[in-house]
Amino acid sequence: MKLLVGLGNPGSQYQANRHNIGFMALDAIARAHSIAPFRTKHSGSLAEGTIGGEKVILLKPQTFMNRSGDSVQQVAKFYKIEPADIIVFYDELDLAPAKVRVKIGGGNGGHNGLRSIDPQIGTNYKRVRLGIGHPGKEYVTHHVLGDFAKADQIWLDPLLDAIGTHVGLLLKGDDSGFMNKLALATKPADDPDANTKSTREAKAEPGAAPKGQSHIRQARAAKPQAAPPSSGPMADMLKRLFKGD
Repeated sequence: MKLLVGLGNPGSQYQANRHNIGFMALDAIARAHSIAPFRTKHSGSLAEGTIGGEKVILLKPQTFMNRSGDSVQQVAKFYKIEPADIIVFYDELDLAPAKVRVKIGGGNGGHNGLRSIDPQIGTNYKRVRLGIGHPGKEYVTHHVLGDFAKADQIWLDPLLDAIGTHVGLLLKGDDSGFMNKLALATKPADDPDANTKSTREAKAEPGAAPKGQSHIRQARAAKPQAAPPSSGPMADMLKRLFKGD
């Protein structure tokens, strides 16, 4: 049995946020493999199904990002799932949009979802890092809690569809095959050498977004948005969410 976890924040106001791409990935997997319904259980939204003969549990923690580990730990304990059989999908600022990297273990990279998970189940689980690009330190909060731009749909929709279609490769341990399928699915139609370029970009400085990523330019050029609240429950949540950024 495998536990597939998508990270995000609960509530319709966060539904299209870049920070919620983990939730989007799980929804794509559920659609592709007719896994339904999701139900509220273990502080999360949970569904059970089968992918390629492998029994899976899909989990979207409903505890807000900085307490994701509470739900993950509850599910892992209840179903007796070891960390090696857990796969977590989440947003990665230090990868260009549409880039995907898979690894086992390592640090949390400043991601508060992982900061919550690691102390509760350890670090020996598989991480699927879904690139959303880095707009610059001063724009991080508005970037991750902002919705994907219309221009992003060019790569976001094919990426999510490919995750749903090819997740079976992850379950079999073919991480390289999974990443290759996603790179092919998101390469520009008029760029037959895009897969080769993706390899070159992966070796470049982390977070260096390729040309044409309009949502990054929009984040930098946009007029200042209303300042986040300085007090109250939302202010407390934001402080915890981006502590250390």
